[in-house]
Amino acid sequence: MKNANDIELMTPDEKNQLQLERLQSTINRAFRNVPFHQKRFSEAGVDPTKIQSIEDISHLPFMKRKHLSEHYPYDLFAVPLRDIVRIHTAPGTTRNPTVSGYTPQDLNIWQQILARGLKAADVTPHDILQITLTPGLANWGRDYKRGAELIEASVIPNIPLSIEKKVMVLRDYKTSVLITTPALAMELAAYIKQQGINVSSLELATLILAGDLISTANRRFLEETLRVTVWLHYGLSEVPGPAIAFECPIHNGLHVNEDHFLAEIVDPETGHPMPEGQPGELVLTTLTTRAFPLIRFRTGDKAEFYSEPCACGRSLKLIKWHAERTDDIINIDGVNVHGQLVLANLQTTIGNIPASVRFFVQQAEGKKYLEVWLPVSAKIFSDEIKELEKLIHHAESKLRENLGVPVYIRLKEKMDR
Repeated sequence: MKNANDIELMTPDEKNQLQLERLQSTINRAFRNVPFHQKRFSEAGVDPTKIQSIEDISHLPFMKRKHLSEHYPYDLFAVPLRDIVRIHTAPGTTRNPTVSGYTPQDLNIWQQILARGLKAADVTPHDILQITLTPGLANWGRDYKRGAELIEASVIPNIPLSIEKKVMVLRDYKTSVLITTPALAMELAAYIKQQGINVSSLELATLILAGDLISTANRRFLEETLRVTVWLHYGLSEVPGPAIAFECPIHNGLHVNEDHFLAEIVDPETGHPMPEGQPGELVLTTLTTRAFPLIRFRTGDKAEFYSEPCACGRSLKLIKWHAERTDDIINIDGVNVHGQLVLANLQTTIGNIPASVRFFVQQAEGKKYLEVWLPVSAKIFSDEIKELEKLIHHAESKLRENLGVPVYIRLKEKMDR
């Protein structure tokens, strides 16, 4: 068998054997060290030692986002806390956030994963790479920084900057690669166009988008306005991180890092595998993660497998990422927001929340935010305008703090949407 570093060129049989060995190791480690997995495997009548093929994974139960919050903070860790060197927190499905941990080995693997995705986008040691991500994806900023450093590119780390300062850095520092989200990229392109900035004064050539899908029209707008090549990366904001799948120079689907993740596409209703070319829910199992193994984790993202091999020559499986979701998660600039968490926070700050409350993603000047519509109710709100404004401001602040995304609350007499 070729070295695992040659995964991109492995034959199907070689790749299958590597995945099976790593799957067996992951399942056995999770069963030994994580009571949650022990209990669920036992309830499903699954003997981890009987997993003899990749197809046998279908006998294992699914993990869902609610499990991450229910076992807050450390109950899903498969190693002692003394082995953890990084702890990451993200919004959960309830008041409890999602807490994931990383060993030194986990961080090194993520560095290699990011380096692979960057190399596929033709990033080289000669590039100056700038990272501009939202606060909710700060952990991703660290991962991209380490991945870029591994391939010896010059890195401008992720720090909060105004749009004017972002453009100044792009121009003066001669940035050639920008890593950001689709919404922030659209904001940047719109600003450059409105200000009449000559893009020829910029060295920017590569735009890597993470956190959210981008429409074909918006992608074309970015490429034409900024005169760049756009590349898309797929990841999870909760765990484990970015570039689980990445675009190659063919730009027709995303390659899954199959030496580190086993990907399935299942029917979101039945959980049964979907045929190649048929969309369903993307399910991921970590194969090399030591601290926080995910076994058949239901991402809620809609995707499908490509049946034809990629013209780039990589043997890594290709997926097509769809804009629709199979759950009630709202994606705001790469941060997943669960509807139950929105309601739970409103309940805490305001009190009795009418069933007619609504929330959805809005966008203004390229920026995405969560807009919450609250029906005017005498049971909830005071007649005093100052008290009402204070209550709404407090609720907005708490939502922003707990969700990690911009939030605006609107009072509505008629809910016409």
